[in-house]
Amino acid sequence: QVDSSFETFFCETAAGKHVPRAVFIDLEPTVIDEIRTGTYHLLFHPKQLITGKEDAANNYADQCSGLQGFLVFHSFGGGTGSGFMSLLMERLSVEFGKKSKLEFSVYPAPQVSTAVVEPYNSILTTHTTLEHSDCSFMVDNEAIYDICNRNLNMERPSYHNLNRLIAQIVSSITVSLRFDGALNVDLTEFQTNLVPYPRIHFHFTTYAPIISAERAYLEQLSVPEITNACKYMACCLLYRGDVVPKDVTAAIAAIQTRRSIQFVDWCPTGFKVGIKYQPPTVVPVGDLAKVQRAVCMLSNTTAIAEAWARLDHKFDLMYVKRAFVHWYVGERMKEGEFSEAREDLAALERDYEEVGLDSADGDEAEEEDY
Repeated sequence: QVDSSFETFFCETAAGKHVPRAVFIDLEPTVIDEIRTGTYHLLFHPKQLITGKEDAANNYADQCSGLQGFLVFHSFGGGTGSGFMSLLMERLSVEFGKKSKLEFSVYPAPQVSTAVVEPYNSILTTHTTLEHSDCSFMVDNEAIYDICNRNLNMERPSYHNLNRLIAQIVSSITVSLRFDGALNVDLTEFQTNLVPYPRIHFHFTTYAPIISAERAYLEQLSVPEITNACKYMACCLLYRGDVVPKDVTAAIAAIQTRRSIQFVDWCPTGFKVGIKYQPPTVVPVGDLAKVQRAVCMLSNTTAIAEAWARLDHKFDLMYVKRAFVHWYVGERMKEGEFSEAREDLAALERDYEEVGLDSADGDEAEEEDY
């Protein structure tokens, strides 16, 4: 029997070579050129690497026999990741209707900031894509930077280090599309289980264990240990590797007994669990140790409202002085679009606040029952 699991993310060319079902786009060539000349440059077809005003000259979705949806990776802060990606998401909604669109969005961080206008770009793209994204996994550069410092003993992590850690998380989220396991979770189930209302579709991701290659001798962590390493108010736990369902049930029961997790009152107080027996794969001579088992947690929590509040505050500090707004107006944007986007983000903050209030009311009622 031929293993066809790789066909989910790879397609065969006329020459018999397998290339990723991916398109890389940037409006300036520097980063894409690194792929063109990098270690894995032979993996990609030249037409998949698009910079500047090049034409893709292809509809890659036509090459999929059963298109389930799109995985979109972009930054909030950059020009291409915010502006161009907003336009692309709109076009995908028009061209492909109800096909799922899952975002992996990189939230801006002061330590690795590349543009002074990141708050503007972030607010504008969130506003524009709010109705075009079904599920958005937030990747906080600042948090990953701290993890590299703390867990992997890196004083000055590079984008290369950050990306490898992000890749490990993405691999865990998509593993159900590639390998068999005891309990399956597919992309449509993420949306079903994690999105109570269309606008409340932004999720935190947590991954454990994160152990440096130098500390590999410590890697034999048990299922309860890797489960407890996550900080929760959660819905989805995706395990992979040497994991037994009985251990998962016991670990979750222990967490629920401690009552450290608070679900909103209108949400079932359970976890969606996926288990895949394929252990995590690591890049040779990479930062992370090879481990027997790992877990990735996806949580839709009201805590994400704090991220919007920080972003809104940075936006306000600049916009009150109309700093750099002329750059956008010069590209034929209207100043009113800034106010509209800011109001929409304020409404998003209120949406999460209302969900939190529902949760608080539920907690009081629960305490009375006890």
